[in-house]
Amino acid sequence: MCCLLIVIIIINEGINKGFIVAAEMINSLFLISHTGDIFLEKHWKSVISRSVCDYFFEAKEKAGDLENVPPILQTPHHYLISVYRGKLFFLSVVQTEVPPLFVVEFLHRVADTFQDYFGECSETVIKDNVVIVYELLEEMLDNGFPLATESNVLMEMIRPPTILRSVVNTLTGGSNVGEKLPTGQLSIIPWRRAGVKYTNNEAYFDVIEEIDAIVDKSGTTVFAEIQGVVEACVKLSGMPDLTLSFMNPRLLDDVSFHPCVRFKRWEADRVLSFIPPDGNFRLMSYHVSSQNLVAIPVYVKQNISFLETGSCGRLEITIGPKQTMGKTVEALMVTIHMPKSVLSVNLTATQGSYTYDLTTKALIWTIGKLNPQKLPNLRGSLSMQSGVPKPEENPSINLDLKIQQLAISGLKVSRLDMYGEKYKPFKGVKYLTKAGKFQVRT
Repeated sequence: MCCLLIVIIIINEGINKGFIVAAEMINSLFLISHTGDIFLEKHWKSVISRSVCDYFFEAKEKAGDLENVPPILQTPHHYLISVYRGKLFFLSVVQTEVPPLFVVEFLHRVADTFQDYFGECSETVIKDNVVIVYELLEEMLDNGFPLATESNVLMEMIRPPTILRSVVNTLTGGSNVGEKLPTGQLSIIPWRRAGVKYTNNEAYFDVIEEIDAIVDKSGTTVFAEIQGVVEACVKLSGMPDLTLSFMNPRLLDDVSFHPCVRFKRWEADRVLSFIPPDGNFRLMSYHVSSQNLVAIPVYVKQNISFLETGSCGRLEITIGPKQTMGKTVEALMVTIHMPKSVLSVNLTATQGSYTYDLTTKALIWTIGKLNPQKLPNLRGSLSMQSGVPKPEENPSINLDLKIQQLAISGLKVSRLDMYGEKYKPFKGVKYLTKAGKFQVRT
């Protein structure tokens, strides 16, 4: 998948009315590959020079690691606000001070829409569907104002691409744009279309949490927090009104919601009350910053040493379960970025397999499922470049893992109630914990 840089150029029209300021200032959109090739651009007002992107490229070069690019950059005439999601950069250029979260949210919506329509957001896919991309951007922004940003509403206006539809459009000269305005656009609930009917009515929710943690050499937690989201897949007939309750909602910080959620009800009762969009959507995201509430699921016993003299070193790593609430740790993987002086490794793994990239100096140990009865171990020697001083510091160990049916924060859904419709829907909740930036210092 190619890295993309999506650049939103924002120009101030001088109207200062809260979030409407940010809405009115979106002017142009550039799609740029990781090689610096601008392969698509869209302008809603005046045409903006591509040279405005140079400041971000300079900061990107200085940062080295893509994830360390500063999220906000100040230039002589603009503020650059960026987000990094997966292998994609989304960069907005703002001429005056605006609420950054407004721009960030819109950039996420653009990426989500491409993902929903094409299955992935890559240079190849966008080039293959360039007509639909332009149509989507035209509907999502109307003369600089965000207009339709919900996928299910957009899919009524602009039909998703299919092979048959592409052939018909080619032969007839037609387009994917619908002839009628979506019914939801004319109601007080613009995120849901009217007249929805399903044979099987179902509502499923996924609680997904990512652990960001730093653990020192002795096993003490230096830093830990959790980023969580609740993803929903709702396929219900009519106009249902749902209420989702949690067993322990007080542990959540920095909560943000889909526009369908009634915020006053959450403030009063810590209950999610909403009329859902049709299909897949993110209901809420949250943050758990209290370190004593973050359980570290695994422990790492490690010893990485380099000899003062000679051209060798030693490595030994053992991983075991710690606070998993009886669940199995899966997709366990260890990544270590070795010093440049390490030429090769000669290791033995009791479980899984390892690879060492001579170019990037990255040692990757793929373990898989963690067996508490037989802990995985990796040990062996490191061949060093002769005549080079001992590395000043040991490399850090980065962990990747997944735990099914567990929210590591302890968050649990207690019940889901539906009002406004008489049928009984199928309901389900799944939990998933995975590692975000999980680092063990050596």
